[in-house]
Amino acid sequence: QVQVVESGGGLVQAGGSLRLSCAASGSIYFISAMGWYRQAPGKERELVATITSGGSTNYEDSMKGRFTISRDNGGNTVYLQMNSLKFEDTAVYYCYCNARVLGRLRAMDYWGKGTLVTVSS
Repeated sequence: QVQVVESGGGLVQAGGSLRLSCAASGSIYFISAMGWYRQAPGKERELVATITSGGSTNYEDSMKGRFTISRDNGGNTVYLQMNSLKFEDTAVYYCYCNARVLGRLRAMDYWGKGTLVTVSS
């Protein structure tokens, strides 16, 4: 019912930048929030950043000042601008959206399959 597709991952040197994109599509009635999580090898998935339909943002502390989440005017696409990348930012980055679909009363989280970001030291 809702498809979430990430793009923009790749290999970058430490100190460099990448911009991830995430598009949600399908029978969407309303998206209340979208965001990014990441999972490094051998570690649990952790929050990166989120943005609500009202534009409020939230970041994990270690990423404040380096990462910026934004969205397009339609609200179905979010971006993650990552600057000053570090080796420890290497992870699979997952996008999610919390959305209500047509015909259902409850919102649910929908996840993408992830995009790999590799930062070389």
